[in-house]
Amino acid sequence: MRRSVRGMPIITVVALSAGLLAATAPTAHAAAGAALPFTSVEAESATTTGTRIGPDHTQGTLASEASGRQAVQLAPGRRVEFTVPRAANAVNVAYSVPDGQSGTLNVYVNGTRLAKMLPVTSKYSYIDTSWIPGAKTHHFFDNARLLLGQNVQAGDKVAFEAAGAQVTVDVADFEQVAAAAGQPAGSVSVTSKGADPTGNGDSTQAFRDAISAAQGGVVWIPPGDYRLTSALSGVQNVTLQGAGSWHSVVHSSRFIDQSGSSGGVHIKDFAVIGEVTERVDSHPDNFVNGSLGHGSSVSGMWLQHLKVGLWLTGDNDNLVVENNRLLDMTADGLNLNGNARGVRVRNNFLRNQGDDALAMWSLYAPDTNSSFENNTISQPNLANGIAIYGGNDIAVKNNLVSDTNALGSGIAISNQKFLDPFSPLAGTITVDGNTLVRTGAMNPNWNHPMGALRVDSYDSAINATVNITNTTITDSPYSAFEFVSGGGQGYPVRNVTVDGATVRNTGTVVVQAEAQGAAGFRDVTATGVGAAGVYNCPYPANSGTFALTDGGGNSGWSTTWSDCSTWPQPGQGNPDPDPNRNLAKGRPATATGSQDVYTPGKAVDGDANSYWESTNNAFPQAWTVDLGSVETVRRLVLKLPPSSAWGARTQTLTVLGSTDNTTYTTVVGAQGYRFDPATGNTATVSLPGGAVLRYLRLSVSANTGWPAGQFSEVEAYPTS
Repeated sequence: MRRSVRGMPIITVVALSAGLLAATAPTAHAAAGAALPFTSVEAESATTTGTRIGPDHTQGTLASEASGRQAVQLAPGRRVEFTVPRAANAVNVAYSVPDGQSGTLNVYVNGTRLAKMLPVTSKYSYIDTSWIPGAKTHHFFDNARLLLGQNVQAGDKVAFEAAGAQVTVDVADFEQVAAAAGQPAGSVSVTSKGADPTGNGDSTQAFRDAISAAQGGVVWIPPGDYRLTSALSGVQNVTLQGAGSWHSVVHSSRFIDQSGSSGGVHIKDFAVIGEVTERVDSHPDNFVNGSLGHGSSVSGMWLQHLKVGLWLTGDNDNLVVENNRLLDMTADGLNLNGNARGVRVRNNFLRNQGDDALAMWSLYAPDTNSSFENNTISQPNLANGIAIYGGNDIAVKNNLVSDTNALGSGIAISNQKFLDPFSPLAGTITVDGNTLVRTGAMNPNWNHPMGALRVDSYDSAINATVNITNTTITDSPYSAFEFVSGGGQGYPVRNVTVDGATVRNTGTVVVQAEAQGAAGFRDVTATGVGAAGVYNCPYPANSGTFALTDGGGNSGWSTTWSDCSTWPQPGQGNPDPDPNRNLAKGRPATATGSQDVYTPGKAVDGDANSYWESTNNAFPQAWTVDLGSVETVRRLVLKLPPSSAWGARTQTLTVLGSTDNTTYTTVVGAQGYRFDPATGNTATVSLPGGAVLRYLRLSVSANTGWPAGQFSEVEAYPTS
């Protein structure tokens, strides 16, 4: 789904006390996530001659999109060796190669190189969506799979060696793939209608003819590769069945495209792999676009390299989508785009989606009595893991969501409409038994974070009953629960109950309340809280307050962030989600003077080609940034634009610091720092022992290249 996220102005109201008290543990609950046929092993836990990268939560970095925010980078000839966790005969590898490059991974089993190699490419990666506010180039990783041609046992070693390009390996999935299934009796094989199992010929018409011949029965897709050059339509009252998703493979970027169907469509046990290399929202580059009709199902499928897995409109009543793998979509994994009734989406695995992994969007008519249950979602790299945009009596239960990136929460319950006519949330919204790991992200449009679980009255008040129960939130880089009116209009969030939650190692706060309204909390326990228990600063300032009702059994989050003019940074109560983060990026900056359009904020905007320039011929000149809270800074990186048009120069400057913006002390005395385009026009300033400050000031007294102070970026780091 296209995201159009409006910026929220700076919040400046006074915090309210939560008054939350003592503790009991939440009720035991069913395990979250899907039952999967494979076991994943993280590359950073394997043996390697390469380089481990991460952890990093910074939008636009390679590690930020990796599972666990870490991966292993292999130069050609370097390898990573996994210990096999279970009996297997196949492996899928999540990887990344630099933009515009391709290569291979040589495969070794117990030290012996296989004849088979795993091709790797950047073809399906590095997606740009400039029309989405706050988006940057993303979708760095891809997945590639291989039948090993032999069985390996638990404890065996499987290694991958980069060849022809640098390869970053994220995770390996080991699986025991069953033999190809046989043809069902009475079915119509696509090969009997002329389909080419080598993938060389166009099998589109053969598939159409088989579907026509098999009405009320089964179309059989034997083992092989089949190429379709246009979408199927008029699909109804038929089963499309393959020999297994590793054996029967259809190569098509548009498999079914139809606005209506009488239903009874059952699609199962094969793969559809597309050739979608960019996101064009006007193109129906989807596995299913439109309607399968009532009483249909999709199961046992492997879907990859499409824009959207299933974009569902019209009649899909009582559809069941289960036991599927959806990988490497450039947009949503699945979107119930209005009018879905009784749809069940369960036990699916989704990795590396380019927008909401699973979404219900009640456009034109409400989605009703539908659910997302027991799904495992990893690494949506733009937007949310699960998003509910309006609808009646919706359930989100027992899902496992991890590693969301920009513009996204693990779960979003929202009245953001995008288009009209839209049906806001109504009835009872059940959010039960979900586990969220490293979810929530910095929103560059708001310039502050989105929580792991977000309730958002974006375009209208939330008046539905929202029950959030039995939730586990672990290692959120920022907040656990967020209540916000993301459109900036101050619509209220009402009728919310949070009952039974375990929060471990949240970066900033447990509750991030930025809307008027109310929520009740019971049996919510927190450990490793980064900054404070509650941030309660509704926006706009005159919109009203947010009341937190203590239902008993709460513990570990009784404190309140006291200064609504600042945003809490990830604290010291838990492992910092990004210990190498740039503390100055995006923070408010001022200066004693600026030349023309070269304003102070240009030095902290993350763009090395823009820059601050002081008033000319008026040394000394000072530039100051507010880090937002008192920090220990150990290293500065100062930059000028990298273009060779900027000649080498030396700037003489003094580093000063303050905790109150009134009294400044000298951190590093006046020194000359050389900037040379031959070495990146970068200078590093070490702050021995670390400087404790909130306000960082650079006073420039000379510049051999221009009569002014100049910085394209000032980066401040807590690490040496």
